[in-house]
Amino acid sequence: MLRIALFAAAVISGSAQLVYLPLDKLKEEAALQDSRTDAVDVQTTKFSHPKLCDPSVKQTSGYLPASELGPLAPKYFFWLFESRSDPENDPLIMWLSGGPGCSSQLALFAENGPCAVSKDGKSTTANPSSWHQKANVMWVDQPAGVGFSTKFGTHNEAGVASNMVFFLQGFFTQFPQYAKVKFYIFGESYGGHYVPAIGHAIWVSNKNTESVHIPLAGLAVGNGLTDPEEQYKWYAQMGRDGGKAEGGHAPGVFNALVYRAMQLATPACIASIKACNSFEFNVTTCLASSEGCNLVSQIPYRATGKNPYDQRIKCEHGNLCYDFDHISTFLNNKEVQQQLGVDKKWGSCNYAVNLAFQATGDWMRGNYALKLPELLHDGIQVLIYAGDCDYICNWLGNKAWTKGLEWDGKKEFNDAPDADWQVDGKTVARLRTARGFSFMQVFDAGHMVPMDQPANSLAMVNAFIGGNMSEHLARSDIVV
Repeated sequence: MLRIALFAAAVISGSAQLVYLPLDKLKEEAALQDSRTDAVDVQTTKFSHPKLCDPSVKQTSGYLPASELGPLAPKYFFWLFESRSDPENDPLIMWLSGGPGCSSQLALFAENGPCAVSKDGKSTTANPSSWHQKANVMWVDQPAGVGFSTKFGTHNEAGVASNMVFFLQGFFTQFPQYAKVKFYIFGESYGGHYVPAIGHAIWVSNKNTESVHIPLAGLAVGNGLTDPEEQYKWYAQMGRDGGKAEGGHAPGVFNALVYRAMQLATPACIASIKACNSFEFNVTTCLASSEGCNLVSQIPYRATGKNPYDQRIKCEHGNLCYDFDHISTFLNNKEVQQQLGVDKKWGSCNYAVNLAFQATGDWMRGNYALKLPELLHDGIQVLIYAGDCDYICNWLGNKAWTKGLEWDGKKEFNDAPDADWQVDGKTVARLRTARGFSFMQVFDAGHMVPMDQPANSLAMVNAFIGGNMSEHLARSDIVV
């Protein structure tokens, strides 16, 4: 049986977390899940206003269709919290988790939302670093069948993009007040696929003046898988020393022998990714690329016992490493679901959705960085950030593809310094930025930056949506 790499986020979290498992095992897990993908009596024009998590602000939750199929259309669930500052004028942020197949509601509670869930799953505590301090924020479950969303069938980024454009046009029609403010899309991990594809589709749609205009102002991806051909070159170095020579902070986990073996095997991996993306697309070729590349990059790491999402710590829960069962308990509580206006068993991730993407070779297919230059040329801001202790979608590979991207500002971006970026007088990151394109290396954070560095991630978000990523630069790095 052919084996492929898959995202462990399809098991436990809202971020794509790579684990090498047999394809038949993934099929077994999908079969064991609750097969009901539709919520009961979903009404696309009826919205709820829960008082959960942060009752001090207005909240809206509900469903909107994601295609023109009428009653057969998938319906995306969203949960929106108004800004704590100036909801009428503050920007709107949409958060998308990765997987593929993981619910954004998990990120709401584990990373960047208004509250965290107690360990018994029965209560919540406020998150002082929630991203809705200066923005209206909504967490959307997508693709179809993920989290509280309904139906099933999407298996590539073309479907992801078209469904999301339809959903957003419906959203801005239903809530026209948000069409007057700037709109930003943030995604994590497999969001490296999702966000550029969606952003480009919105850009194309906006060129059609007959369509509902979506006020897209910026895109951001955290620890994403965007350009596999470039990113897979950097696993050996990341595991060896965390990119110490480049200013990384993760401890090394590979000895010299493992490092050298991975170096020798990497060229064949890169060649297989090229073959996957050749003119004559072949699913078998792409699955073989996933198999070979992840044998090289993931198996040696897992043998160390370290958490692949944070090289500083051990993997404490088998393949999963993190335990978020308390969030499932909370979101499956009857009273909570009544407030949200849902009636469906919530799971952090949907194995069937994950399988649909993996079985089509989607992991290695495409370089989604190529969706960005047209957006940058049109003044849409782009931020790529990465916690520098993550192995899975490490900062070395992400920085490399940003430097290699062909666009009008490439020389200026590559000539720009990696400048110290500070919060409360302490250097917490390094920022390279030019002409609306930014790369940030976030110190001492793993795969889920908002979970590991909540205050610093909030400062980053506020700077980005405020249009001034340079405002936190150390005084010695400010170019006058």
